[in-house]
Amino acid sequence: MPAGPADRPVKFLFVTGGVTSSLGKGIVSASLGRLLEARGLQVTIQKFDPYINVDAGTMNPYEHGEVYVTDDGAETDLDLGHYERYLGVPMSQANNVTTGRVYSGVIAKERAGAYLGKTVQVVPHVIDEIKGWMRRLAETGDYDVIITEIGGTAGDIESLPYLEAIRQLVLEEGRANTALVHLTLVPYLAAAGELKTKPTQHSVKTLQSYGLQPDVLVARTEHPLPDDVRRKIGLFCNVEPEAVIESLDAESIYEVPLLLREQRLDEVVLRRLQLAAPLDVDPGPDLENWVAFLRGLKSPDEKVTVALVGKYVEHQDAYKSISESFLLAGAHRGVQVEVRSVLSDDLTDENVAERLDGVSGVLVAPGFGDRGVDGKIEAVRWAREGGVPFLGICLGMQVATIEFARNVCGLEGAHSTEFEPDAPFPVISMMAEQKTVTDKGGTMRLGAYTCALAPGSLAAEAYGGTETVRERHRHRYEVNNDLRYRLREGGLVFSGMNPDRDLVEIIELPRPAQGDGQAEGPTHPWFVGVQFHPEYRTTVRAPHPLFASFVGAAADYARAAGQLGEPQAPSRTRRVRRATARVLSDG
Repeated sequence: MPAGPADRPVKFLFVTGGVTSSLGKGIVSASLGRLLEARGLQVTIQKFDPYINVDAGTMNPYEHGEVYVTDDGAETDLDLGHYERYLGVPMSQANNVTTGRVYSGVIAKERAGAYLGKTVQVVPHVIDEIKGWMRRLAETGDYDVIITEIGGTAGDIESLPYLEAIRQLVLEEGRANTALVHLTLVPYLAAAGELKTKPTQHSVKTLQSYGLQPDVLVARTEHPLPDDVRRKIGLFCNVEPEAVIESLDAESIYEVPLLLREQRLDEVVLRRLQLAAPLDVDPGPDLENWVAFLRGLKSPDEKVTVALVGKYVEHQDAYKSISESFLLAGAHRGVQVEVRSVLSDDLTDENVAERLDGVSGVLVAPGFGDRGVDGKIEAVRWAREGGVPFLGICLGMQVATIEFARNVCGLEGAHSTEFEPDAPFPVISMMAEQKTVTDKGGTMRLGAYTCALAPGSLAAEAYGGTETVRERHRHRYEVNNDLRYRLREGGLVFSGMNPDRDLVEIIELPRPAQGDGQAEGPTHPWFVGVQFHPEYRTTVRAPHPLFASFVGAAADYARAAGQLGEPQAPSRTRRVRRATARVLSDG
């Protein structure tokens, strides 16, 4: 039995969902992890996805939202972004496992003869593979509690192996070391004027038919649960009434930890897992910073509008980490960031000024494929020529390089070989080692790489003067080193470089008063493009420095241009005020 940092058994906490998808298992898992962390426990969260893709890397954002990347190069479900933003603990390959990855492991073992000629079956071989992944993080000895979220909904065919693995693991690890939280929907029927518990009852019966008994029920609802409804749910679902947790719709997902704390979810779980000592730890002091952040989020001083230019803006989760980075950076600066989504497909040189009119910052988003690239180039040109703060991420940095090459350096036809293989000036080209690769899954420059910052640069200033940073990547194409000198001669600054492979990580334009000896060329108050993905390193505790600096520059621009607006902060509900006060007062 694996032991944690305190030499006591590691506790396994499973989170499943029922009735319908999209109830917020990821937010509940992250919030519960944050509450347990506030008790002094070492916590991590893993996600098991039932789809057969090996990972999320080849999935279209319209299918499954953004692809989140970890330090060790895992291309994962977007819920891992929530885990990292809430806990501030880096995730890894072991934190996201798919059915495709499970079966790939089983088949690889069968081909290697690991099963000694036995018939390979779902039980025991596939289930054992799943249990092995469930225990992988526990075996490190770094954690007291492993929270495991199971994707999908109870009753889905795809999820059955994971539920069977949980049933077996509960027997093997012991009831004292395992607990099951089930998230369900308690709908309100306006015609009847009643909350209906039957969907929850059926969902729990489905779990019970697989040999699983929930220890805690988290009920998503639009209306408070009366005591008699809680008792009814507890009675019919074989759960103690105090373990029936109300989860009302919140104004912000970052209120959920406080609302669940008010419901004493952490205490229920600690008692169930027989972790008595952390009950003596007051979570109030550890949550004070969270409450302060939430106050800044809900009571901004001013509002600034920035444009998010991308090809997937019609899907609310396609750029989830970017949206959250804006929100968190704004909260820490006392600014409400209103994001105007702009579909890059529709942008042209004729309409770009109209579409971007009134924005105080432009972010050109990452992406793959040539759709919308011309629109992104026009957005870069508009921001560069107009002196509007600009941040380009991954492909956004690459199109900024293309725009600069064409319109400043005079390299007519400059492009990326991703979109124009025979471009006369391929300022963006594929890495040499990628040119012979045909499979797309897991073949990119993935994960964290070192970036050395140029002293005195805008990037170095944003990072607080540090010399090197490590940032996460997800791309195949790079700035072409053979043409780099032409761009430098035109005035482009390469302020971040990978020291091991001499690859461009950050580009920027000199500021008007910089006076650093650059060749004659354009200046700009805040113009930065990065090959990596800074949005993956934003947390509640620490918004990414580049986002914080960009939001600050956008606010300064808006103030000078008379574009600052009145914040439209949602009104604080009595419930949230009470939850906040309670956490601060008596934990």
